[in-house]
Amino acid sequence: MREPGTLRLFKRGPSIEVRLVLLLAVCLALIVTDAHWPVLGPVRQTLSTAIYPFQRVVLAPREAMEYVDSWSHAATLAREEQDALRRQQIEMAQLVTHAAQLTTENEQLRRLLKVSESISQQSVAVEVFYVPPNAFSHRLIFNKGSDAGIEPGMPVIDEGGVVGQIIHVTPFTSEAALLIDDQVSIPVQVLRNGLRLIAFGSDEVGKLEVRYLTANVDVQAGDTLVTSGIGGLFPAGLSVGRVEKVDRDPGTGFAMAIAEPLSHPERYRHFLVLRVDVSKVPKPEEIERALGQH
Repeated sequence: MREPGTLRLFKRGPSIEVRLVLLLAVCLALIVTDAHWPVLGPVRQTLSTAIYPFQRVVLAPREAMEYVDSWSHAATLAREEQDALRRQQIEMAQLVTHAAQLTTENEQLRRLLKVSESISQQSVAVEVFYVPPNAFSHRLIFNKGSDAGIEPGMPVIDEGGVVGQIIHVTPFTSEAALLIDDQVSIPVQVLRNGLRLIAFGSDEVGKLEVRYLTANVDVQAGDTLVTSGIGGLFPAGLSVGRVEKVDRDPGTGFAMAIAEPLSHPERYRHFLVLRVDVSKVPKPEEIERALGQH
């Protein structure tokens, strides 16, 4: 009778160390073979093709994050470039405007220089410091005063003609009333026929008035008014205004001419103050008596 064989629960094989040595040997053999002979090239290509879909699946989240990050960065960069372009456009527009302003001011200064050369009186070039914040006040504040030799009563001109008259002075600033201000009166004459008159500021905005004329006075629309030189304050021959209309009142026998000033103080920043001797200027009533004698 056979004895039953012994039941073996575990199958013994090579030890782990042996297996590790065998694997290392196989790896070294593959490395040497791959380095010296292209035998494993098709195998590598086959394996690469086989595992490529798995690589794409594994790398998909990273690529999605990189795409979103690059898109966000590109959008931010585009916005920054757009903002920079807008700032550059604004700066360029400001530079162009500033250059145009400087060109205009230089041209006006050249014209003022020509005007100063054509008159015998000494003059002081002034610049508008600020305009009083009063809609009903026709005044300008200049950046020079008594320290520059400016005194009350001196006339102010630009290339168009008489602008106004200095009324207040401090050591460093001066205030001028424009021709259209009701405090200014100026002896004028009609260039066409030499008729001497007095022009005043008008209640009509931006206009001059020649008042107390006889109904048959020889003044008509289009006549040019210039300074007559009477009184010695305003040099003779400076442009003052151009007559727009003459209102005649047959009932009273008087007429009044409305003129537009030829100077443009609202357009420019630089003017000339004529340094006339205001101490020798006669009083207004003396000027009126002198006009009545002509």
